[in-house]
Amino acid sequence: MYKTVIVDDEPKNMRILKKLLQDYCPQINVIGEAGDVNEAFKIINELHPELVLLDIEMPYGNAFDLLDKLMPVKFEVIFITAYNNYSIKAFRYSAVDYLLKPVDIRELQDATQKAITRITANRINEHVSLLLSNMKETANSNPKIAVPTPEGYVFVHIEDIIRCESNGAYTYIYTVKKERVVASRNIKEYEEILPKTTFFRIHNSHLVNLNRIVRYNKGRGGTVTMEDGTELEVASRRRTEFLDNFK
Repeated sequence: MYKTVIVDDEPKNMRILKKLLQDYCPQINVIGEAGDVNEAFKIINELHPELVLLDIEMPYGNAFDLLDKLMPVKFEVIFITAYNNYSIKAFRYSAVDYLLKPVDIRELQDATQKAITRITANRINEHVSLLLSNMKETANSNPKIAVPTPEGYVFVHIEDIIRCESNGAYTYIYTVKKERVVASRNIKEYEEILPKTTFFRIHNSHLVNLNRIVRYNKGRGGTVTMEDGTELEVASRRRTEFLDNFK
């Protein structure tokens, strides 16, 4: 079983979450509870949990203040909050789970299972470190994205992505460093995650970084030449919307 600490300033929420874990997440063993940042800091350092379920808003600071004090983080984190006012993009870029209250049982099960997978693979801390960085960098439009691959995760600056190419359930991500990252997600997910102000789906098979286009060549739909020299077709039905990005 995986040693877990719950951090929440509302006793009722703590009881509910503990009961849900007991009933639906049998691999989780709750070994400690805390109601504020200072108490959480002390308990986590004493008990050395493998997983922390962490409310974002608490007395004496928030979850990010706590994690900054604990860095380098040596446990997995699932964030839980009643407020939907944080940067969802930063969480999605970082592949960190973010559950809204009241917590959905299935989402809780999925989140704990993913956390267990990362603990087992000894990949603790990477995603939390990336999230803290992205919370700061999102304002500067220079965050990184956690790209799941068959071997683990690759962390890529979004602005370094030239294009994404569909390959069934996988996506090839090409970067300015001449890398090809094989992502274990389909291209539709990247169309949803990546900023629409910068990325455009020109074709069923191609999602491109508008800032990495070198040339547009006229035709029925036309083609674009990317920084890596690749020439890609623009679907005729998407031509007008694509060209509107440059007006």
